[in-house]
Amino acid sequence: MATARPVVSVYNFENPSEKAGTVVMPHVLTSPLRPDLVREVHKNVSKNRRQAYAVGAKVGYDTAAESWGTGRAVARIPRAPGGGTHRAGQATFGNQARGGGMFNPTKVWRRWH
Repeated sequence: MATARPVVSVYNFENPSEKAGTVVMPHVLTSPLRPDLVREVHKNVSKNRRQAYAVGAKVGYDTAAESWGTGRAVARIPRAPGGGTHRAGQATFGNQARGGGMFNPTKVWRRWH
């Protein structure tokens, strides 16, 4: 970092090589940099490059599942229909089920910065 100077040179706008005069440097420019402020500004400026992401609205709800009801000694969550595959009879739709919907799905209108 450069050493603080008491005065600053002012140059002519039409002829940049010609010096118009000097002014006293503001006191705030001679103060040392605060690492906490630099860190905070850098953290917030780096948020400008973030891109929104979200899950699809229908993800996890794309099967014709129905609950088996009571009396089968299984939870009353909807179950995938069919037979002959591993998917048949598996729980669906619920956020606790594999392949089910997500609790509080992410949205693109979240406050990103």
